Amino acid sequence: MRVRLEDVADLAKGAALLGAGGGGDPYVGALMLRQALAEKGSVQLIDVNELPDHVLAVPFASMGAPTVAVEKIPNGEDFTAALRALERRLNRRAEAILCCEIGGINALLPLILGARLGLPVVDGDGMGRAFPELQMVTYNMFGVPAAPMAMADEHSNIVMVEAPAAQEVERLGRHVVVAMGGSAQICLYAMSGADAKRSMIRGTLSLALGLGQVIRTAKSADNGPHQAVLEYLRSTPYYQHCRSLFEGKCSDILRETRAGWSVGRAAIEGFGRYSGRTLEIQFQNEHLIAREGAQIRAVVPDLITVVDAATAEPITVEGLKYGQRVCVLGISAAPIMRSAEALAVWGPKVFGFDVPFTPVEVLNPE
Repeated sequence: MRVRLEDVADLAKGAALLGAGGGGDPYVGALMLRQALAEKGSVQLIDVNELPDHVLAVPFASMGAPTVAVEKIPNGEDFTAALRALERRLNRRAEAILCCEIGGINALLPLILGARLGLPVVDGDGMGRAFPELQMVTYNMFGVPAAPMAMADEHSNIVMVEAPAAQEVERLGRHVVVAMGGSAQICLYAMSGADAKRSMIRGTLSLALGLGQVIRTAKSADNGPHQAVLEYLRSTPYYQHCRSLFEGKCSDILRETRAGWSVGRAAIEGFGRYSGRTLEIQFQNEHLIAREGAQIRAVVPDLITVVDAATAEPITVEGLKYGQRVCVLGISAAPIMRSAEALAVWGPKVFGFDVPFTPVEVLNPE
């Protein structure tokens, strides 16, 4: 299929919801993608099975704190600068662009780069959601090296990070992104088409587009906007287990930019059938854990997504404000993200929560 100008708004909404609060506000990315598609017409979105085994495919993303990216807007030339730097290091040209995470702006940036350079973008990603650290991708799980990683700032200054382990690429890159003003464009996990076939979560870009179409029309749904969204998610191969966890208004929020992340917590004061109850969500770029008192309602890697109570429009971490009336959704992660090997990379204990991972459908039986 081809992604066209008329698809941008729906894709941005679907990606924002799957970002679990993170991945960066898609508003700026949507503006940039509209500009790229207005100039180029469309960008090709291909199934990973269409990718020849021998080609070089390069994931592209933005690294840093989402709160910074809203104000420090990329110019597009830094996208190309990062990719060209990695190509020079590998002495090979990229023949396809991959997505690191389906969440937020990072679902749109590969399409912008693909449109600008006339390269196809593969329909899929490495998370099925968004995560704050570079090693937290299925590409790493399947042994694809993260390095070399090319980083570019808005002045097209380039830093190349070389390290044997993905965790070291994250550690070194985090220092660089702070020096670059809290946000940078990156190319890493360069791989063959054969590696892409065995390591990526498939079909998530087209899935996000379909989800965005549902959100756009959900306000007129007979069963209400949230139920329309949940019904769509239940029809997908990854997100079948999903629940409406809580409804209320944002009564308190603490958010700060620290070490290249947006970290903090939000309190949701219940109304309606949740009156007299409070849900607290902790986040590090993405929502990580939702608690109602001592009871855990959802925990990473399952998705915790905040949407507008009236429209089901997704609200990102940096977009959440005091007084907003919201609904909190709990959504199952892709099955591969729940394996024992995966939880060692992005489970609750990795983020400092001394709790076991329990699936959202177990925590919230219907």
